[in-house]
Amino acid sequence: MITIKDKKFVPYISESAIHEQIVALGKQISEAYEGKNPLLISVLNGAFVFSADLLRAMTIDAEITFIRVSSYAELQSTGNVKELLGLKENIFGREVLIIEDIVDTGETLAYLQEVFEDLGPKSIKVVSLLHKPGAQKKAKAPDYVGFDIPSKFVVGYGLDYDGFGRGLKEIYQLHEDS
Repeated sequence: MITIKDKKFVPYISESAIHEQIVALGKQISEAYEGKNPLLISVLNGAFVFSADLLRAMTIDAEITFIRVSSYAELQSTGNVKELLGLKENIFGREVLIIEDIVDTGETLAYLQEVFEDLGPKSIKVVSLLHKPGAQKKAKAPDYVGFDIPSKFVVGYGLDYDGFGRGLKEIYQLHEDS
């Protein structure tokens, strides 16, 4: 068990399990995008660790860029998506792959899909390390998922609790008594 700020977290997904799943996702995406040079759009801040490891696990040519959106405040989604740092690349006619750390309510993803759809990409697919199907209210499920998890708060491997815990190599789940 670890403590981050005022909350206790227990180990949930090991570093080795994360690595194995990312290698599998990299292979799957490489096969699907062979010869297509997709544009990977990583959603900051949470997806930066996953994006780097996923890019290294892929065997195809791909470009990567980063955007920043936010809908979280402490432990839960606010339901209000705020774009903080926008997309600079032209995605018209491109194969786009949005990289998310976690799809929870789907608010952020629905917002991104709507904005990107208006920019005329050839296709938009989503890869998410974590997916909470029980919490998702908006958007379609991600096309590529590392792990389906229950609707409990998690931290580590890029995910944070109020700005802390991103550097953990494993993923931790909020302890029942926190």
